[in-house]
Amino acid sequence: MHAGTPARAGLDAAELQLLVREVRRLPEGEHPWCAGAVVLAGRGPVVAVEQAVGWAVRYAAYDETGDRGVELPSEQRVPMRTGTLFDLASLTKLCTAVVAVQQVERGALDLERPVAAYVPEFAAAGKEGVTVRQLLTHTSGLRPELPFYTRRGRTAQLAMLWEDTPVTAPGSGHLYSDLNPVALQVVLERTGGAPLDELVREGITGPLGMTETEFAPPGAAGVAAATEDQRRPWAKLDRGMLRGEVHDENAHALGGVAGHAGLFSTAWDLAVLCRALLNDGAYGGTRILAPASVDALLAPPGLGFAVDQPWFMGELAGRGAAGHTGFTGTSLVLDRATDTFLVLLANTVHPRRRPADNTPRAAAATHLARAARSAAAGRRDG
Repeated sequence: MHAGTPARAGLDAAELQLLVREVRRLPEGEHPWCAGAVVLAGRGPVVAVEQAVGWAVRYAAYDETGDRGVELPSEQRVPMRTGTLFDLASLTKLCTAVVAVQQVERGALDLERPVAAYVPEFAAAGKEGVTVRQLLTHTSGLRPELPFYTRRGRTAQLAMLWEDTPVTAPGSGHLYSDLNPVALQVVLERTGGAPLDELVREGITGPLGMTETEFAPPGAAGVAAATEDQRRPWAKLDRGMLRGEVHDENAHALGGVAGHAGLFSTAWDLAVLCRALLNDGAYGGTRILAPASVDALLAPPGLGFAVDQPWFMGELAGRGAAGHTGFTGTSLVLDRATDTFLVLLANTVHPRRRPADNTPRAAAATHLARAARSAAAGRRDG
């Protein structure tokens, strides 16, 4: 993968200019969508767009009386850079899913077996029939979350999950839940014989050379994009302005390594993961998945990956585009139909979380989809 021109990537330059122009506007206004962002987009091995806008650190705190951020003096703000590290939030779930499919390849895991076959504690309270596949497809019936942060120690925290009863019948429908990848993490650690961070490092980030992607990265407090002035009542814990520490309260309580959140990364590293998946599991001479395993991850309804979701994929959705979003403002989309990829990382919760607005994500993906279509139409006309 290398930087190149839109023409080299087979993408329409005008549409990509519109994409960049709209991203540049995101940090503007009284209540901007984000303090700053990094966008990276490309096709095939070519990265045609890589831009940083706004600020990695803009605010000292959140002023609840005025409902605005307390601006840092200009000399204390930290500009966003293309290599800025981001708290990925729920994009972590994608790596958890990849590790799961790797274990299926090795015969250590069967997606159709009950979770309780690997973690007997999970069988309590009506969960004995929940399968590993149902965890990956959010059809287990588990509630969206539990307050692990109210207990000390992983054993006591996970006991909340073991004791909890599904809120809908397992297999009866889709209910997005952070508890699914948390339970899956325990399964993978038992079948893989190592903590999740080691499994991700040995199976994904190490082989692919994703050197900026890890849980609880050392020195992140000085290089990461800031997230939230995390205080009650809008947050679940009182931790103050966060930078380089995982934002998700449950992931924080679980020690920073969790199946649903905790990874930090850069736009370029995530693009490498996209390219590996678009290349049927291989990148730079290294294979992390068999082609059939990539199909299992990305084919509808997806395993860990969301598939064809216009609300954040825009016009890329429709022919098998896959990806995910993260609460802190992160997202990625890869589209096998056009061989394109889009990474949009932003600190939308800096200085405070607000209701999600996915319009900018969908708009950026739409411009990429049109860039691929326009270029293809131009080649046909020529």
